[in-house]
Amino acid sequence: MSRTTHAPLRRRYRTVLAAAVLAAAGLTAAAGPAAANPQADSPAGHDVLPRPPIKQPEIDPLTGHAIDTNPAADPPLKPGSGLHEGKPAFVDVAVATVWTDSSSPRKVDQPALANPVRLDEWNANLKDTEVRRGLTGKTQTQALYGDEVRILSLTKDWAKVAVRSQSDPGAKHGYEGWMPRAQLVGNPDFGKLRGAGELAVVEAVKTAVSDAPGGKAMKTVSTNTALPVLTGSDDAVRVRLPNGTTGWVKTSDVRLQAPGAGATKPKPTDLTATAKQYEGIRYLWAGTSQYGFDCSGFTYAVYRSHGIDIPRDSGPQSKAGTSVKSSQLQPGDLIFFANRGGKGTVHHVGMYLGGGKMIHAPNASKNVEIVDWKKWDRAGQFAGAKRYL
Repeated sequence: MSRTTHAPLRRRYRTVLAAAVLAAAGLTAAAGPAAANPQADSPAGHDVLPRPPIKQPEIDPLTGHAIDTNPAADPPLKPGSGLHEGKPAFVDVAVATVWTDSSSPRKVDQPALANPVRLDEWNANLKDTEVRRGLTGKTQTQALYGDEVRILSLTKDWAKVAVRSQSDPGAKHGYEGWMPRAQLVGNPDFGKLRGAGELAVVEAVKTAVSDAPGGKAMKTVSTNTALPVLTGSDDAVRVRLPNGTTGWVKTSDVRLQAPGAGATKPKPTDLTATAKQYEGIRYLWAGTSQYGFDCSGFTYAVYRSHGIDIPRDSGPQSKAGTSVKSSQLQPGDLIFFANRGGKGTVHHVGMYLGGGKMIHAPNASKNVEIVDWKKWDRAGQFAGAKRYL
């Protein structure tokens, strides 16, 4: 990757749950976190506190890996437990699809409803273009492992949610839709850590969450997954999981993000390098992960990788940012297309790479691809461009 990382953090052992950080977050070592405030950001001034002494884990002399000497985690929370209307919950599967209605899934979509979710099997079921295109209108978006949602209403097996990290005009708490209850868990302790502690943000296209450094993979998570850091070393980081247990991720696959801090502001070439990593990934209506992207989910994910929040859909994306003329395009700018010769409703977006090239997720029959954008726009639907840097 060409992204800037926090190199000093990778060169030393660290833990973020030392007493000073816990106290600033309203936690105690014995009692654990207090109830989470779903709307709260990191405590004011938290990111400027002096760094506490760093706990260095014991190292296995044979493997060179950190030895996990922390107390055993609590028993895992049951999927679907702790859910209450009006309260936050967290995604408990690698990628959760948000459906238009609880009746939207088809028989071929059943692997996407499970916990653990079976995304490779689901993608295999969607191999046929028409079956994949059949998702149009049935799904709204996707949320990643550990993402926060707000529970709007509950039925026996389903929850209507709002995805906090994805803005949508008119939706107060974020992008709305339905998820299986079994793919969520209510865990205020996890929410407090996620809001006030250091985060391991996945920068690789995907990475494994393992039971030990270099150990057995428990699940594979997508780029942009963000999990609270407990401790770590040069080769592995121990993270808290939504169900209250812990796991390990490769240090080389994540960016360590200090409490209250964002990612380093990217250069235009950083954005395009990230976008190119996803070339060849299959189009998926409502997709926002390495298992599939729709057009605006693709651009949203690229910007999110660099700590920049933009609207989830192409229409709102076209109304934010700074307008630029087609003659002034720079790498990283977003290019929009609309019906009625570019005067109608925006229906597509791609990212400008430079040299007249655009990378985009075009439709259900194709993968993320690079094209000459003017040649691709044979119908003359160019509707403008926006810059977010």
